Amino acid sequence: MTLSSEHGDLGAEDLKIITLARSARARNGVPEGAAVRDETGRTYVAGTVELESLKLSALQTAVAMAVASGAQSLEAAAVVSNAEAASADDRAAVRDLGGPETPVLLAGPDGQLRAAVTAG
Repeated sequence: MTLSSEHGDLGAEDLKIITLARSARARNGVPEGAAVRDETGRTYVAGTVELESLKLSALQTAVAMAVASGAQSLEAAAVVSNAEAASADDRAAVRDLGGPETPVLLAGPDGQLRAAVTAG
């Protein structure tokens, strides 16, 4: 199912990971929230990690959670942030697990899609 709306032409599963990413950001009070969907349809949701000894973006954390849970690939990734673009480091993390054609969706804190690029 593809939905045409203010989000562009996104399927229900892509809208779901944007919603999950937005919820993680709000719930945890962090700068970014992210969610990824693996090859089996499982989702992994994370927020920004900022410890003294460890700093990961929300998307890097979500990818790490997927890897730690046994994911072999990614179907899609979403990040909710004030940023204007997905960072090169975030796209690289998605590319490492999902490949260069994996979609990376960037939405603002209001959930509005800002950009849809590939990890490549």
